[in-house]
Amino acid sequence: MNSEISKIITEVEKAITGKQDVIVKILTSILANGHILLDDVPGVGKTTMAIAISCTLGLSFGRVQFTPDVLPSDITGFSMYNKETGALEYVPGAAVGVNLLLGDEINRTSSKTQSALLEAMEEGQITVDGTSHALNRPFIVIATQNNVGTAGTQLLPYAQLDRFVVKLSIGYPDRASEKEVIRGRQMANPLESVESVIAAEDVIRMQGEVSQITVRDSIIDYIARLAEQSRQHELLELGISPRGSLFINKMAKARAYVAGRDFVIPEDVQGVFADVCGHRVILSQLARGKKIAALDVLHDLLKVVDVPDGMMK
Repeated sequence: MNSEISKIITEVEKAITGKQDVIVKILTSILANGHILLDDVPGVGKTTMAIAISCTLGLSFGRVQFTPDVLPSDITGFSMYNKETGALEYVPGAAVGVNLLLGDEINRTSSKTQSALLEAMEEGQITVDGTSHALNRPFIVIATQNNVGTAGTQLLPYAQLDRFVVKLSIGYPDRASEKEVIRGRQMANPLESVESVIAAEDVIRMQGEVSQITVRDSIIDYIARLAEQSRQHELLELGISPRGSLFINKMAKARAYVAGRDFVIPEDVQGVFADVCGHRVILSQLARGKKIAALDVLHDLLKVVDVPDGMMK
């Protein structure tokens, strides 16, 4: 594993115990310059994870607690008339001036407010009254949603889901890890011990290094064949979009970088496939009737699509 990544993981684990695999996936997503959706039950550490990641990476942090009364202008900002100058002045919203924005319980706000993040997540800017405002680099959104207790919640629009490079679940800790969590919270908040290992400029540098990772043509063809097969699968009403294919490629490159390689192998594609595509595909009526999960279909695709050899060409 990349030594820099190892240091980051060690620091984040001061606050999050027993979840190294999830930490690695989140870091991989950030290095791929992608946004993350954490979907899980309440109380497993979604917010703590986001704060620990921002502290360790030296990223400026912002947070929006989504509720039904949060407005799009709370995210993007708004123009306000200054009676002294007679001009409209821009008042920044929560997305402005931060590197990592935590959107807590994003499925508890309106679709209109959720959509206020679309331009920010796709283009790294927001537009208010016809004027565009650039966001900080890097700009990462980590959004959380609870998959139980649906009162007051609504499904994210597909266009919003499609902006997240991965959808992840932290899950409950095992008994040994939970005991460590309880011990660690006896006297202090473990987040207070988390320190910056790198700075925002280092994250930008690492993202640039990820973009230079080599992907040979047979790997690109493998990704395209997986996407094509998903669109023809009888259990999927909607298969993997071209945006999904691009995200598979980006995440495979980031996974190779984390592993300390400068080239992508088929295992990188396979390792990110379900996390990247699980929230993008839509099951057919046949699949829903048989109670088949999207992840089952994706795992089946990995079995039926021929894998290129793992050697560099």
